[in-house]
Amino acid sequence: MTGTARAASIKDVAREAGVSVGTVSNVINRPDRVSEETRRHVQSAISRLGYVRSDYARQLRAGSSRIMALLVLDMGNPFFVDIARGAERTARDAGLRVMVCNSSQDPHEEADYLSLFAEQRVRGVLVTPADPSGASLREFRRQGIPFVLVDRVAADADACSVSVDDVAGGSLAIRHLAAAGHSSIAYVSGPAHLQQVRDRREGGLLALAEAGLPAHVLQEIPVERLDFAAGRDAGARVLGLAERPTAVFCANDLLALGVLQAMYAAGVRVPDDIAIVGYDDIEFAAGATVPLTSVRQPAFTIGSIAADLLLQETGEQAGQHVHEHVVLQPELVVRQSSLGRP
Repeated sequence: MTGTARAASIKDVAREAGVSVGTVSNVINRPDRVSEETRRHVQSAISRLGYVRSDYARQLRAGSSRIMALLVLDMGNPFFVDIARGAERTARDAGLRVMVCNSSQDPHEEADYLSLFAEQRVRGVLVTPADPSGASLREFRRQGIPFVLVDRVAADADACSVSVDDVAGGSLAIRHLAAAGHSSIAYVSGPAHLQQVRDRREGGLLALAEAGLPAHVLQEIPVERLDFAAGRDAGARVLGLAERPTAVFCANDLLALGVLQAMYAAGVRVPDDIAIVGYDDIEFAAGATVPLTSVRQPAFTIGSIAADLLLQETGEQAGQHVHEHVVLQPELVVRQSSLGRP
């Protein structure tokens, strides 16, 4: 698919409502000057057309916005910090700047930020979706502002995407543990609505099947957040299991570092008593008390490629742009945390 839809203008609203542009402006800026009936009529037209007021109309008349927005799940996670660094470098080289926002894995926060981006008429948006239904992005698409999915594969051809093959990543982690002789593995997952979490589990199950091991070898420990505190709590739950697994695979490194701390606090030796594998290979992984084995994602490259795709879609050749779905490959980085005996 090429090009993007045109955003509704104040003239479109006036035409839809059968009133003057001045009346629409009054409804938006000076509602006390308009009768209640007229206000309802105009606001209904605004809702039908998906019109969003732009505070940058004057800037847009002079040319495209120089602001690119980046909306991620958690800026407390160094993985997303590195994505932001990659996007910022590419945007800066093109004379643009990046506005970074954090949805906190909350669909409502995501919807609020997307509405803000539409109001500010940013050049485009790089987004890691938090809303599993996709409703926020479907509504945002009506504004005609291009967006690129980051760390997520697009479900259709209406947007570019940059992601990592998380099924392959999950397979790398569990294949490594199975090859070391582990036949009882806990998977500290994350919010079930996140595709990445499900894909990493799927990859792990595939690796077990390849090794001739049953699926129940991988016992899921779900958590609601992908952060250090959730990992520490998950570690306590692993310690409380009647039959303690000999290895733990975590959906990201923050969870893995939390599990590692829980083991250390309980006097459980890593990797001698239990092996741990994380995901992302953030900078802190190598510097942990016990250096952490992790599945590396090229975060800086993800951000850079995503920003470049957005620049292509909004540049001089935008009319010839064809949406791309870039899938990068992960890499297993083996360190001390998984080198013990099962």
